[in-house]
Amino acid sequence: MSMFCYQCQETAKGIGCTQRGVCGKSKDLANMQDLLIYVLKGISLYSTRARELGIENEKVNQFIFNSLFITITNVNFDKAAIIKKIKEGIKLREEIKSQLLKAGGVLPKNLSDCATWEAETETELENKANSSEVRVLATEDEDVRSLRGLITYGLKGIAAYVEHSFNLGYENKEIYTFIQKGLAAIADDTLNCLYYLISQSKHLIVRESSYYFSFFNSGGR
Repeated sequence: MSMFCYQCQETAKGIGCTQRGVCGKSKDLANMQDLLIYVLKGISLYSTRARELGIENEKVNQFIFNSLFITITNVNFDKAAIIKKIKEGIKLREEIKSQLLKAGGVLPKNLSDCATWEAETETELENKANSSEVRVLATEDEDVRSLRGLITYGLKGIAAYVEHSFNLGYENKEIYTFIQKGLAAIADDTLNCLYYLISQSKHLIVRESSYYFSFFNSGGR
């Protein structure tokens, strides 16, 4: 299977696109988008721990919600732009990791690969994007895979409103915290906290969308 994407209601046969997206995106682009999400999970494993020590990295906050946003259906089909984001994300991951360690933070004994892998060339990125460990189907347990998918798409929905609100001059840092906690949680191979995060995702989508529309309708006042 060269790709697997099931994030929209038009997905092939109601199951998932495996050769090319119904939306028109290529398998190479789909796999790069999966790799970008993989990078975000790695960043969030560090940023969530760093935040517990009082470290708030604004570059990380903005990078994560913008990167989630551009992987939504029909938002950005520019593979080069996605690759650029991935490279930037790896640098940010190492930056927040360094901040965490300098503050005396302790890393887990068995860090997920998403928090440790490295790539310097586009060929290395291509190989990683096409590897089975990065894609949705890498999670063999169907229950865990489904919950991870729900959280991922819930976070993408939140990120869409966060992106628009940010461009209008509105920020809610509580949302950044939640998004990163969610991304860190789906890097875990258990069901821990996943049900709770799904519930909270729904509430935050409603709240963030109401903030956005209220702000928009008021003319940004």
